[in-house]
Amino acid sequence: MSPVTVSRALAQLAAEGLVVTRPGAGAFRAHPRTTTPAPAGDTSWQEVALSADASTDRVPRSVDASGVVVSLAAPPPGVIEFTGGYLHPSLQPEQALAAALSRAARRPGAWGRPPLEGLVELREWFARGIGGAVSAAEVLIAAGGQSALTIALRALATPGAPVLVESPTYPGMLAIARAAGLRPVPVPVDADGVRPELLADAFRATGARVFICQPLFQNPTGAVLAPERRGEVLRIAREAGAFVVEDDFVRRLVHEDAGALPRPLAAEDADGVVVHVGSLTKATSPSFRVCALAGRGPVLERLRAIQVVDTFFVPRPLQEAALELVGSPAWPRHLRSISAALRTRRDTMTSALRLNLPELALPHIPSGGYHLWLRLPEGMSEPALTAAALRAGVAITPGRPYFSAEPPAGHLRLSFAAVAGAGEIAEGVRRLRTAYDEVLRGSGAETVRP
Repeated sequence: MSPVTVSRALAQLAAEGLVVTRPGAGAFRAHPRTTTPAPAGDTSWQEVALSADASTDRVPRSVDASGVVVSLAAPPPGVIEFTGGYLHPSLQPEQALAAALSRAARRPGAWGRPPLEGLVELREWFARGIGGAVSAAEVLIAAGGQSALTIALRALATPGAPVLVESPTYPGMLAIARAAGLRPVPVPVDADGVRPELLADAFRATGARVFICQPLFQNPTGAVLAPERRGEVLRIAREAGAFVVEDDFVRRLVHEDAGALPRPLAAEDADGVVVHVGSLTKATSPSFRVCALAGRGPVLERLRAIQVVDTFFVPRPLQEAALELVGSPAWPRHLRSISAALRTRRDTMTSALRLNLPELALPHIPSGGYHLWLRLPEGMSEPALTAAALRAGVAITPGRPYFSAEPPAGHLRLSFAAVAGAGEIAEGVRRLRTAYDEVLRGSGAETVRP
């Protein structure tokens, strides 16, 4: 084996206290630890302390990360991952990232303190991606989309306030809102995105001042906000005196058959209604947490102040590496590569589902993003199917966490980006078929294929 492998193995053993390394002498077996474990304390008092601010006129704050953990946690060995929210390592631009980090480390001042708002050149790059309607001075660099969305909600809504969210929507968004003591209010989404008439009704009924949406390849439905609805959404929000938080999270995960993409909503907004979030993470690596937070008017100063208080700034080496990456010839090649790969994976999963699980309805096939949204037959239990699937060797995401209120039906979200390739997709769907039949047998129903 290589010296690098040996070095890493010794470092792991040393971290676990099994060996001791001595420079110039070698590695030696460590003496067994004989420490006596400390007596367990009584932490029951914390239940009272953590709930002490709840009252009849205040929304109790809860922090539930379960919906987010599903897409972050690695499944057990041998289990096919249909839950992942990031590209499989084979799709990540590892060589380009390594080269960018290496070049960035050698830049003059690369390890110094960056401007609090972010490097000007990186802010200019993100501003151009929004369509030229936003200047670099109106862009802040933040540490990933989740952090940017948290900053936006803290800036725009006070604890106890309602915030309008798409239904269904990304569970991480609901977790952010609830952790901040906000009340998520659902606005239904169809094949053309959020329904403007229901959005207007929700603003009138709640007095909300924030609407959070994903107009492009919405998570989980994959819907794209229709052209005739885009202006309506902005007009309705403007008349309500409200902000629209645009989570443009997968613009760079477009499939090669998608055609021209609509511009971000922020590109059509002259009045500072839209607070825009765009990220590099989804198209690169889960650890490459660089994103942009853009706003216009007085809200920009509040966004900036909250970010500085929370995180100071994004590490300069990471920002320098982002500049090196997006300015290299490898970047457009990588985007073309994942565009083709995601289309192939989407088509593979779609075909496998139609062949092996026609009982699951697939109302919309997206032309961007990394997942499919399926509706279960009436009476099929989400928890039972999720558990049976794991026993069969495939991890799936139930639909319930994507709804802030009671869901209209059972759903599943299946990701095709985090698996190794087409063969694993086909095998995962085959295992899901096995799980589906197990649940049917357990319920006493017969397996009848359409």
